[in-house]
Amino acid sequence: MADSKVETISRLAQWRIDNFGPSSYKKSDPFKVGIWNWYLSIEKNRYMCIRLFPEPSRASKEQPPIARFVLRVSNASANNRRPLISPVHERLLRTGEDFVWSVDSTFHGRFIIDVEFLDLKIYPLNGGEPSSTWPSDGTMQSVSTQGTLQCLSRMLDEAIHADVAIHTAEGTLSAHKAILSASSPVFQSMFHHNLKEKESSTIYIEDMTLESCMTLLSYLYGTIKQEDFWKHRVSLLGAANKYDIAALKDACEESLLEDINTMNVLERLQEAWLYQLNKLKKGCLIYLFDFGKIYDVRDEISNFLRQADRELMVEMFQEVISVWKPV
Repeated sequence: MADSKVETISRLAQWRIDNFGPSSYKKSDPFKVGIWNWYLSIEKNRYMCIRLFPEPSRASKEQPPIARFVLRVSNASANNRRPLISPVHERLLRTGEDFVWSVDSTFHGRFIIDVEFLDLKIYPLNGGEPSSTWPSDGTMQSVSTQGTLQCLSRMLDEAIHADVAIHTAEGTLSAHKAILSASSPVFQSMFHHNLKEKESSTIYIEDMTLESCMTLLSYLYGTIKQEDFWKHRVSLLGAANKYDIAALKDACEESLLEDINTMNVLERLQEAWLYQLNKLKKGCLIYLFDFGKIYDVRDEISNFLRQADRELMVEMFQEVISVWKPV
């Protein structure tokens, strides 16, 4: 049934309920966030009780999720009614009895339940402390052997036979022309043709900090750490676009699409437009208009529109039309 379907984007799940009907209980279709399938359910008595729980499976039994999340209930047919927003919850979830949010209110007609997952953790199978599944480990894993990676790491860290200096906004780093050329056609062109970079063995990357540029080099040498990538992904996106490093640009776009929220969606939309990231741009527009989050950024949207490119504004208007057209 369409009324049971939950739409998802990034870490947000949204259940639109058009008609509760005579029943006092309703359960959603399964929806996937992280490595688990999830359900939402509602039971209406004096209170409206909302449950969130994973689908029974081997994964949820052996490694049940520790979810950190916020729930929001809003009336789709009453724009002037304030939504009900839960506190931030963090729970180990196995069954429908592990989390219940009782709302001392009844919603009539169409209403919407949002679940925004802030983090999902699991305990390792061999014991130990829980760790986040976001960002997923191994997405930046090099195909090279561990021994080769250790050699490349030493080459970078100890500047072994380094033959090019990189001047950043905050200092100088040493690197190797062969590694840079193999990673980027722009760098290859610098060293192949009679340009100043070839003669001086110097590159100026003054739009990056020393730390973010070192993270870029770590990516090129195959030794990047996930937390460094996550921290500097916006700077890395700019460098990937500037130096035509397609795989890095794709990785940055996928990463930025993973954690869209009301605090960053307008900034992400601007970055998507600037760097021609169609998937990220579409995701931001869906988040704002299809999921109705445009109301949550109404204080910031005026300033954004004053600075936005005209073509981007046209696309935003077209998205509004597609969402609000009569059915």
